[in-house]
Amino acid sequence: MIPFLWLLYSAFLSADGFYSGQPLKISFSLENFKSLGQVNLWKPLLFSLLASSIVVTLQILTSLPAAYAIRAGTPLLGLYLFFFAIPAELMLVPLYGLLQKLHLLNSPLALIFPFMASPFMVFLLYQGMLKIPWEYVEAARLDGASESRIMFQTMLPLLLPELAAASVLAFAGHWNLVLYPKVVLSQDFPTIQVALSELMRATSNNWGVLGAAALVTSLPIILLYGVFERYVVKTFQGGLK
Repeated sequence: MIPFLWLLYSAFLSADGFYSGQPLKISFSLENFKSLGQVNLWKPLLFSLLASSIVVTLQILTSLPAAYAIRAGTPLLGLYLFFFAIPAELMLVPLYGLLQKLHLLNSPLALIFPFMASPFMVFLLYQGMLKIPWEYVEAARLDGASESRIMFQTMLPLLLPELAAASVLAFAGHWNLVLYPKVVLSQDFPTIQVALSELMRATSNNWGVLGAAALVTSLPIILLYGVFERYVVKTFQGGLK
């Protein structure tokens, strides 16, 4: 907790406090956050919030049917586990070529299209479905419910902890992308992590502004985890097979 507490403290510390030799005697200041407007950090922040939220929504819409199909007997679990084992960096070069052929480079869709589906989220939801008695599904089928209705009205409410945990992890994973956005996006669409790395390079000695920027960058993840913490803990305490 010490590095995080120092980050929190330095974000509100004035520039004089860092170089006075007595930072603990300096009162808190908001000048570091005011300086963030000058370095144009708010545009990347909003862009990353929008892109990560869209990606999480699309991953839920694609992972839930895939997990349900595997739980219903479709023999694709091994294929998803194989995809899950492939390092993301290994796919960067072929993915770049694919996006180039689709004319999606330097477009916001390049940050969304390749992340529409997630093998990890499929696996996590599948593990959650294993804990749900399959008799619920069979009873719904006897009542004449369609597969889509069973999936969204029977399975979905029972998978809220797994969905919350998967959404938090998916959001954090997409939010923290650095190398991929630098490769496929132009400077017209900077993500928050890319903007933070550029800020660190440009103002490496302005610790107050860097502290404020790092705090703002971390805040969405902290708030998201704080809201859904009990679901995340419940999901992983329940165990994954």
